[in-house]
Amino acid sequence: MRSPLPLLAVVGVAALALTACTPAASTGSPGKDSLGTPADGKTFTVAFSSPGNLDPITTTMTGAQSIGRFLWGTLIDLRQEGPIVSGLAEKWEADTTTATFTLHKGLTCDDGTPLTAKDVAAEFNHLADPATASPLAAGNYLIGTTAVADQAARTVTVTSAAPNPFLLESLGTVPIVCGTVLKDPDALSKGKGATGLFTMTEIVPNSQFTMTRRTDTSWGPGDWDPKTKGLPEKVVVRIIDNPTTSTNMLISGELTAASVSGPDLARVKGRGFFEASATGVVGQISFNEAAGRPTSELAVRKALVEALDLPELRSVVTSGDGVEPASIVTTGANPCRSEEAKDAFPKHDAAAAAKTLDEAGWKKGADGIRAKDGEKLSLTFASPSSLGDPGTAASELVLKAWTDLGAKVEVKTPENNALQELLFVTSDWDVSAVPLQFGLPSQVTPYVTGPAPTQGGTNVFSADIPEYAKAVATAMTKPSTSGCDDWKAAERSLYDSLTIVPYAGLKATVFANKASFEPGINPATIRMYE
Repeated sequence: MRSPLPLLAVVGVAALALTACTPAASTGSPGKDSLGTPADGKTFTVAFSSPGNLDPITTTMTGAQSIGRFLWGTLIDLRQEGPIVSGLAEKWEADTTTATFTLHKGLTCDDGTPLTAKDVAAEFNHLADPATASPLAAGNYLIGTTAVADQAARTVTVTSAAPNPFLLESLGTVPIVCGTVLKDPDALSKGKGATGLFTMTEIVPNSQFTMTRRTDTSWGPGDWDPKTKGLPEKVVVRIIDNPTTSTNMLISGELTAASVSGPDLARVKGRGFFEASATGVVGQISFNEAAGRPTSELAVRKALVEALDLPELRSVVTSGDGVEPASIVTTGANPCRSEEAKDAFPKHDAAAAAKTLDEAGWKKGADGIRAKDGEKLSLTFASPSSLGDPGTAASELVLKAWTDLGAKVEVKTPENNALQELLFVTSDWDVSAVPLQFGLPSQVTPYVTGPAPTQGGTNVFSADIPEYAKAVATAMTKPSTSGCDDWKAAERSLYDSLTIVPYAGLKATVFANKASFEPGINPATIRMYE
């Protein structure tokens, strides 16, 4: 199942398989029938990465989105295989410009207040307001949309400001919050206003989140039945960024489920744990192309990529278990599967990198640092701390390669909230190692077109790629899969321009002791066993 939340996710290795959604059950995984007898009243304890702010209106962090899946329902539920199923809406109809959702009867918030069509319409209109400045809105093409409620019919009709080939998926997977907290970011940051299957009952900052299953939910997703045996009474999320630590806790029984990858896999295989796998991007280089930045120049971007041994970086950042990624659109039931990222980038050649810079006028000075027209090749390199020791080792390789090339490099490793501000507010960076992933090809567009964050937009890379804009303009007029060739051409232009360079994918596996679930840990599918 696709997570309903990710628009632009900062993904740590330890969290990858918990939230990524191109998954399939791993070979040899015990079937549910072999796990024992379903048991009620148990607690499901899982390790996630640090979430930062939980507010679903503003967050782009994987940890927050993982927790949010338990708290905030969505209008529809997307499964990796099979049809779209109901969520908070019992039925729907949509084309490329208009979608109408009919809500289930008797929807309530976690405080017992009704969740009405008026509340849902108010949220869409709030997100559509540019003043809200929500990355959720940008990724789902909500800016400029209008929503109208019919309370008696329990319907919400949303009209898009422009054609959207994936309008149903974009609108239907927005996390819906209770109307009483819609404009209360402090309450949302604490997980209040839940419309989903669980409610937040305790937060220990930077340590643990405890959620209790609601007993008043009789609606979706899908064939959800609150009387099903084996539903967890509570969910406890432990904040653990080190995958070896979470593996140890899984083996000791302190955790019910944890993502395991790399050398830790050998320690959990053969223990009879339930398992499900997912592959996502964990190694990626992106460039800030804003005017005045050295990386605004294609020759500089090309030289910096040529200076890197991408296969070696892939091995380091994934502890030897990486694969060449096919695409940055990996986190959902994407109808336009692409392999445009494969073999898309310049091969490692330090001499060619130096020549590229020389020909572009960037010459080495007496201090060994290259300069052009008096401007030194000085780079701010943002590297996420959530990638752990492998990410640090990869950043050190990048630093050496670019220093040898003649660049002066400052490495920044901000924590999650500061990292989000760096990317989405200040734009004070040249190169980023943050792995960005998307669920639909259309969700990439707001982050590579339009105004930059410093100008009130969401174009994280300050990119201006005519080939991308042309391909997207054509794709947006074609519903669903009929535009896949155009979306692939658009994606390829991102790689040709060296705006985004995904170089490492990782298959991570969630193992569970006495529990099962659909890949991605769909909260409605968690079952506990004796």
